Amino acid sequence: MTMNKREPRGIGTELSFALYGAANRMHRMHKPFLDPLGLTFPQYLVMLELFSGTPRSVGELGNSLGMDTGTITPLLKRLEASGRVLRRRDPSDERRVLITLTAGGEALREELWSVTDKIRSACQLTEEGLVQLRDTLNDFAHPAAE
Repeated sequence: MTMNKREPRGIGTELSFALYGAANRMHRMHKPFLDPLGLTFPQYLVMLELFSGTPRSVGELGNSLGMDTGTITPLLKRLEASGRVLRRRDPSDERRVLITLTAGGEALREELWSVTDKIRSACQLTEEGLVQLRDTLNDFAHPAAE
């Protein structure tokens, strides 16, 4: 009779704990770079996504970032209040809200991309290791349709 040998149990053996710890570390690593710019980590992610092209609808941004409209809308309102983005109704479909970068938002492009470079360096992984980790996490977060 073969018995399945179980791994020792404990919080440290849980995948969810490892992911939670890694996400928290990533937030903490960004904080000293983003605080002087008046940005939160989720706002930083929104800005990076907007650098890939605007105008973008709130729905498109939410889908790209894995955020629902109830999460992304308040972020966009705060970014608008700080002068980094402009929200306006789509003239061809009043139900859609389009987001564009303002000159103030565009002015942050190089500084925010430099934050990305600093974080990559702080992770102390090879380029190959970073790519592999990112791809593994993306595969986990967004499994292929069955």
